[in-house]
Amino acid sequence: MPSLNQFAYVAGTDHYRFGHNSIPNIPITGAPADANLARWSMLHDDAAFRLYCFKGSSRDAIYQFSFNGASYAFGHNSIPELRLEGFPADVDASSFSMLFDGADYRLYMRRLGHSQTLYQGAWVRGTNVYRFGHNSTPQLPVIEFPGDTDWSRWSMLHDGVDYRFYAFKLGSNTQLYQGAFNRANNSYQFGFNSIRELTLVGTPSNSDTDSCAMLHDNANYRFYFQTR
Repeated sequence: MPSLNQFAYVAGTDHYRFGHNSIPNIPITGAPADANLARWSMLHDDAAFRLYCFKGSSRDAIYQFSFNGASYAFGHNSIPELRLEGFPADVDASSFSMLFDGADYRLYMRRLGHSQTLYQGAWVRGTNVYRFGHNSTPQLPVIEFPGDTDWSRWSMLHDGVDYRFYAFKLGSNTQLYQGAFNRANNSYQFGFNSIRELTLVGTPSNSDTDSCAMLHDNANYRFYFQTR
């Protein structure tokens, strides 16, 4: 079972450092046999650190874990299985990102063949459903990111002020591009209210750099790789 290597942003710099203000490595426990941890995301909801992954090859079922003080445990203080409803037929379910903005739990996937288009849904309270367009702008553009952006490795978070979008620089396992949501043009814009390029420092050699997750916990910006 993979575990999580944890980094945090070093204030006043342009880098995320492994183990900074962090438990360096955290286990993932109790995952169902068909948990697809290659398709995963994380968030912090002001009370709990949460991890999500798709169920097997599904496009509409995700498993939920939360941190119990020792590990990210399946079903801990969580609805164990959540359903995605109403997302368009051309959604790219190869990756997704989630965040909590103080009001809504939000889920994002890209449009197939259009990596710079985000589809957005939100959790319908009192249910186990994330519904496309619920309390959400259904479709959002990501603009002005460099031509060498690796759209397959991306993540999002909300830091109490800004909705932020991150993606790796193509061919790099250390350089991240950053943008934020610009309400003036209703888009995620490269460099808007952001340090344009961030660097990961001290990445352990056992890290699976094919995907990542990020969150903000009201104190720290955090970055995660799974272990191989």
